[in-house]
Amino acid sequence: MGHPAGLRSGTRYAFARDYRKHGQIALSTYLRTYRVGDIVDIKVNGAVQKGMAHKVYHGKTGVIYNVTKSAVGIIIYKKVKHRYIEKRINVRIEHIQPSRSREDFLRRVKENAELKKKAKAEGKPVQLKRQPVMPREGHTLSIADNKPETVAPVAYETTI
Repeated sequence: MGHPAGLRSGTRYAFARDYRKHGQIALSTYLRTYRVGDIVDIKVNGAVQKGMAHKVYHGKTGVIYNVTKSAVGIIIYKKVKHRYIEKRINVRIEHIQPSRSREDFLRRVKENAELKKKAKAEGKPVQLKRQPVMPREGHTLSIADNKPETVAPVAYETTI
């Protein structure tokens, strides 16, 4: 038996297409516009062998620094021992998708702007810092209507 350590070894499930996503690649993949500075996720599409990213970059997020006709250049920070090295890789557009990592941040920025505007109109100070979820308040249970229940296991019975 050969040594199973090739370029695509261990990618049986990582590069497999999703459930009910086999067959023709959606046209929206090709019609999407990418610009320099966009944040994208690398998700290798096993149906297209050209322009694939190496398996170590699968699932990583990077920033586009170059756009060509059918591919993009992406800057990724790769951990090597104790430091992060900037890697520049070229990947075809079938293997990337726009990242949703900043959606929550942008939504929060809009909400904070509205809160500031509202607070300024009312003349009140505004608290924008996110607070951690505090423990639930303590409470006591009354046993007046809740009588204690004794729980016992059901006897095991074998019938042949």
